[in-house]
Amino acid sequence: MSDAHGPRRPSSAALHWIGVHALGVAAALFFVLPFVFLLLTSLMGDRQALTRDLWPDTWEWDNYAKVWHTPGFLTWWRNTLLYAGLGTLLTVVSSVPVAYALAKFRFRGRRPALLLVIAMMMLPPQVVVIPMYLFWARQLDLSGTLWPLIVPMAFGDAFSIFLLRQFLLTIPDEYLDAARVDGCGEVRTLLRVVLPMARPGIAAVALFQFFCAWNDYFGPQIYASDNPAAWTLSYGLESFKGAHHTNWNLTMAATVLVMAPVIVLFFFAQKAFVEGVTLTGVKG
Repeated sequence: MSDAHGPRRPSSAALHWIGVHALGVAAALFFVLPFVFLLLTSLMGDRQALTRDLWPDTWEWDNYAKVWHTPGFLTWWRNTLLYAGLGTLLTVVSSVPVAYALAKFRFRGRRPALLLVIAMMMLPPQVVVIPMYLFWARQLDLSGTLWPLIVPMAFGDAFSIFLLRQFLLTIPDEYLDAARVDGCGEVRTLLRVVLPMARPGIAAVALFQFFCAWNDYFGPQIYASDNPAAWTLSYGLESFKGAHHTNWNLTMAATVLVMAPVIVLFFFAQKAFVEGVTLTGVKG
């Protein structure tokens, strides 16, 4: 529709809306299309997977059954669940009390302790690889197992402590003071007051730790490479790829099975994850 002055031009707000949404759609396609290609290739036959076809001629769902029944794959799955699940539990349990003390207690040495936590975050993990390996493999003879990766999580994680500390700073001290007036000790205050209010922060830390352990390749390569019975999915996938280097459909199916749990977990926990990460920056 036009008026006396000619066709009406889109307003700057409309152009901004269109540009933002177009950029958002383009970014979404950029990240989603590789996963679509991965899924479609995993459902192709052996020969078609080597072609340039994008759509399967026949849907080979039994590719997933072949991968699942590959010798060792179920063992890698169990090892990864043990490493990620138990490691996450130990990290959360050991990091919460430290973060609570750094956030809510006033004691001599509190600032140096916080600076030490930050310094540990900046320390590249490769720096401590050799001394840690000598300790766990030579002194304790735990080479060929995942325990050198799981046990240290019982002593906290610098990033988890810092993230939890930042979240706990957002909890008003008045709630803690009211609990103490009612006769709650520090432990009971932590369990009954702080933890329920800190669920989003704890969820964010747990997801970060779970994803990190689930995708860890470097750690199992160092400690468990000589024992296939202790391999995780991320490390075993490399071996699977080498054994099926011409069967790209099976390799893609194995990759989907490795990725699926973390995608599903994030889908159901994304609200708590985003809330936990966002609120950690409210106070410093």
